[in-house]
Amino acid sequence: MNEIEIDYGTPRSSSEQQVTLQIDGREITVPAGTSLMRAAAEAGIGVPKLCATDSLKAWGSCRLCLVEIDGRRGFPASCTTPAEAGMVVRTHGEKLDKLRHNVMELYLSDFPPEALQGPETEMLDMVKATGVDTVRYGLAGQNHLHEAKDESNPYFVHDPAKCIVCNRCVRACEETQGTFALTIEGRGFESRVAASQHEPFIDSECVSCGACVQACPTGSLIEKNVVSLGMPERSVLTTCAYCGVGCGFKAELKAGQVVRMTPWKNGKANEGHACVKGRFAWGYATHQDRITRPMIRRKISDPWQEVSWDEAITYAAGEFKRLQAKYGRDSIGGITSSRCTNEETYLVQKLVRAAFGNNNVDTCARVCHSPTGYGLNQTFGTSAGTQTFKSVEHADVIMVIGANPSDAHPVFSSRMKRRLREGAKLIVVDPRRIDLVSGTHVKADFHLALRPGTNVAVITAMAHVIVTEGLVDEAYVAERCDAKSFGEWREFVARAENSPEALEAATGVPAALVRGAARLYAAGNAEGHLGDRRPNGAIYYGLGVTEHAQGSTMVMGIANLAMATGNVGREGVGVNPLRGQNNVQGSCDATSRTAPCVRSSTQPGA
Repeated sequence: MNEIEIDYGTPRSSSEQQVTLQIDGREITVPAGTSLMRAAAEAGIGVPKLCATDSLKAWGSCRLCLVEIDGRRGFPASCTTPAEAGMVVRTHGEKLDKLRHNVMELYLSDFPPEALQGPETEMLDMVKATGVDTVRYGLAGQNHLHEAKDESNPYFVHDPAKCIVCNRCVRACEETQGTFALTIEGRGFESRVAASQHEPFIDSECVSCGACVQACPTGSLIEKNVVSLGMPERSVLTTCAYCGVGCGFKAELKAGQVVRMTPWKNGKANEGHACVKGRFAWGYATHQDRITRPMIRRKISDPWQEVSWDEAITYAAGEFKRLQAKYGRDSIGGITSSRCTNEETYLVQKLVRAAFGNNNVDTCARVCHSPTGYGLNQTFGTSAGTQTFKSVEHADVIMVIGANPSDAHPVFSSRMKRRLREGAKLIVVDPRRIDLVSGTHVKADFHLALRPGTNVAVITAMAHVIVTEGLVDEAYVAERCDAKSFGEWREFVARAENSPEALEAATGVPAALVRGAARLYAAGNAEGHLGDRRPNGAIYYGLGVTEHAQGSTMVMGIANLAMATGNVGREGVGVNPLRGQNNVQGSCDATSRTAPCVRSSTQPGA
């Protein structure tokens, strides 16, 4: 069945047109375009389903979510049928229940009976919901039993016998992750999920993000930990600290032991997606080498000794006092990781300022963030990036500078690549030929392979093109920018020595590429012809910009380019630093002695 573009998973904005309909006797008002399944769910009415999930586009293949609509023939799938004003819908009834019962019988005719005795799955829930206890057909799951389980992946198992070919894993690989590693091969009863060219998962293009496992309703794809430890009993919300995306997770536990990490659907950074590290690389939590009790040693040559918390705290405080008494108040300080929470970082700076009596406190983010902090503070008046990760879904032109999101920020990369596949244009400014330059499913429109050390020259050359070819958003500049400063900047970048041709020898980037990229960013096309509206241009930059001698100057150059083209202040635009750790911004804000949350007249130097 062809995919129907209906958003089952995300409720529409309340500002959009509303429609009122009746479902099972209840009057319900929802935004126009909402599927009947979503409308029913928001009214607390559950509709049986197998192929539908709130993280994927509606598919309409399982036929369990059938409904009756007055005045319409047949029984349409509720996941692919949009709500319309005045509809009268029934989700249950004698005919519907019988149809669903028959559909589930057909699924179970090719499903191993013993699979229904295993861990709780959506499949088992739907068997109960449809009331099937016997199957009239004789296959009884024999069709795929000859196929061996694929246990090649270290984190999950693929059991073909339990697959009902609902396509959810394939769609998750395509829509959520964007790897396109899975497909459906064969026809009829021989249909099956295959990784790449029917390879073992470990040898395929699969990147072990786990989106397919999370999408599977039958247990055909299942975490090895769930098989060995059983289903989790409770969950705790947490944040992944591996990279700068900061994905939200539910740590799912059984008897105090982590069974699996499930991406949190309400996590603003990831919205239910994850990478291999966040979802599976949590073995350190129970590793035998992990230190779980306080230890002290009086000399570096002494062995570590386990002590009580009281003894450890008393010893540390005493040593701090001893060092200050011997070497002075400024002899000690504190530094926090940017993986710490705001609360933890705030307490460390409070300890240093109030107890140590000095301002010797910092965070490791100074290495990667200080150029952004200074550059954006000088240009925007604030040291933070301008957008959320979700904003990229509205971008028309994306420029990536000195970053490799596929490797360093994979969950954001998946979101960005989805937007690129939808038609957004891409500019990559990087000496490296990263996968965004010429990937299988994403290819850069321009790759400015500049010589290392020429970041500022390239951004200045792009600014030269925008100013001299009349691509400045004059209305935006007049309303939002300081006239004197902008005039000085315009005069500087317009000089002949700042043209792409003049800087070509230094940067190593052909002038024609610089001009084309600048026109694309400012106008949405390489010819520089402004259409009915300016494109949404978003800039994302990484440590190739900030961990650099020109870091602060380059950040200011990026900000100036965004302001000159009006690309600040709405969805799909902005200046967006890709951080090295999950709480770079918060740790800097909480550590800064000028931050409102830590300012106090009683703190020395505050």
